Amino acid sequence: MNILRFAVIACLSLCSAVAVAQRYPEKPIRMIVPFPPGGGSDTAGRALANRLSERLSQQVVVENRVGAAGSIGADYASRAPADGYTILLGSTSELTQYPLVNPKIRYDPVRDFIPISMVGTIPLVLVVHPALPANSVADLMRLARARPGEIDFGSAGVGATTHLAVEHFMLLAKIKLRHVPYKGSPQATADLVAGNIQMAIPTMPSAFPFIQSQRIKALAVTTEKRVPVLPEVPTMQEAGVGGYVNVLWAGVLAPKGTPDAIVKRLHAEIVSALETPEVRKVLNTTGVTPQSSTPEAFAAFIKSELDKWTQVVRQAGISL
Repeated sequence: MNILRFAVIACLSLCSAVAVAQRYPEKPIRMIVPFPPGGGSDTAGRALANRLSERLSQQVVVENRVGAAGSIGADYASRAPADGYTILLGSTSELTQYPLVNPKIRYDPVRDFIPISMVGTIPLVLVVHPALPANSVADLMRLARARPGEIDFGSAGVGATTHLAVEHFMLLAKIKLRHVPYKGSPQATADLVAGNIQMAIPTMPSAFPFIQSQRIKALAVTTEKRVPVLPEVPTMQEAGVGGYVNVLWAGVLAPKGTPDAIVKRLHAEIVSALETPEVRKVLNTTGVTPQSSTPEAFAAFIKSELDKWTQVVRQAGISL
């Protein structure tokens, strides 16, 4: 009798889940982007949200909840109802870097989220103010060795991708620079343009307009290969920093407990959206490389990134 009752309950639960997925979505969906408008994550998120709105016949609204290297937005998303109406455009920073430097954050990047799909990889670019007498990475390293700790660099905050990218550079180049944290990559780039700091390794979307207008100088990109939008700029490895490859990656996650049927629906729509020429064009023109994945592959990738950045944080001795 108990077995029969269990079977009936299981069947009813399955039917209920299927019905929920078939009706989903019945209202607008919020996509939490933990960084300010204009940055790499925001650019990718808005391009994806616009296409998903069409495919789902419901508005997908980008909501920027910024601060603490993206952890404020991630914490908010982790505590949202697990009903598919709040999703997170997560990234390297708040999922695999900031949690390593601030053990007091309230969310666990592995335990509290269900990975749905990667969205893309976003190059970073080493840039300097034109007044700094450095026209190459080699020039910058020589200058930093002659003036240890005197060259200021900006980032999106302690433990953010744009912070640890420079820490990784300092470790490999054996140089010392001075950190000035901001609330986001666009703010750090703006202060670099103004000459208040001398260098940074921001995301390509936030830096590219200022590189084009020659208000900042691009010395190297952080990718394995050169970036199509800046074909004349060498990679960090080509510029003499062996073993240096860092990109900001972004992907969509849902709060733990979101029904499997809804996760599958979102995954299918995200993969389809990333294959459309409209989305690919928007992403490619800002240096973002579209890249979808299975939920399982995305989960494994997040764990591998946590392993990588644990080593960098330990070697650099970074903590809040």
